[in-house]
Amino acid sequence: MTTVRVFAPAKINLTLHVTGCRKDGYHLLDTLVAFAPVGDRLTFQPGNILSLTVEGPEAAGVPADMDNLALRAAMLVSQSRGAAIVLEKFLPAASGIGGGSSDAAAAFRGMLAFGGPGDAMADTAWAMPPVIVETHARGLLDLGADVPMCLMPRPLRARGIGEKLDFVDLPPLPAVLANPRVPLQTRDVFKQLAMQDNPPMPEKLPEFFDAETLIGWLADQRNDLEAPACAIAPVISDMLSDLRLLEGCALARMSGSGATCFGLFTDIEAGKAAAKALRKMHPDWWIAGGLLGDQVTRAAPQVS
Repeated sequence: MTTVRVFAPAKINLTLHVTGCRKDGYHLLDTLVAFAPVGDRLTFQPGNILSLTVEGPEAAGVPADMDNLALRAAMLVSQSRGAAIVLEKFLPAASGIGGGSSDAAAAFRGMLAFGGPGDAMADTAWAMPPVIVETHARGLLDLGADVPMCLMPRPLRARGIGEKLDFVDLPPLPAVLANPRVPLQTRDVFKQLAMQDNPPMPEKLPEFFDAETLIGWLADQRNDLEAPACAIAPVISDMLSDLRLLEGCALARMSGSGATCFGLFTDIEAGKAAAKALRKMHPDWWIAGGLLGDQVTRAAPQVS
């Protein structure tokens, strides 16, 4: 019996510049993304039909039908094959760290590994046939603008509505992630955005030699959705203040459309100590930590 396990890492927007809005309502973005060592997990086992069960500490309210992006992504490449999929939710929903999009990308990877001749992965090495991705590029983008950038979870710059991707080299970033368990809907945050044609990041990104260099550059960039999100949920402002007060925190910012925020550190041990301190201050918050960066190896499907 074949079992496939796939990790779906949290997506962190280190920057998020809203640079315009198309006539169809899609916003244009320029964002620098890294991936966290925390995330959801999907398991695929044989089944007569394609089905989804949602479990885990953050499963409450997460749909298990066709409203779930993971099930819809798996269906793109299922070729009418059955599979019993279990999604373990460890990331809070509607939290600005791409949980649903990363789940969808992981389901796509997992279904390929679980599939039949011609599209199965023979081992745990990263291998996603380009022809398969190209064939389903439109369908993946239709699931959500964040889904394509989560297919291969390594640092990248995304432009357009999220479909123009350029991988970048970033040093590992010690970070603390925090969410006050206040869900935010992306559309509501965008409605509060005062300006929709803000400046992008520089056309050419500098070379980042270490975490300190990268954090210094990030300090001059923005998340244009932070102010409107704070207007909807003032607790985000409080959370950012608490992160900035943590010893060793060099930069605090909101990810995506919120409400998850992150604090960046130049030292991994300082980040670990800060996460521990923040948990004591706010035991009711969702808090995680680790090195932001490349999660490709961890996200590769494991076949047994």
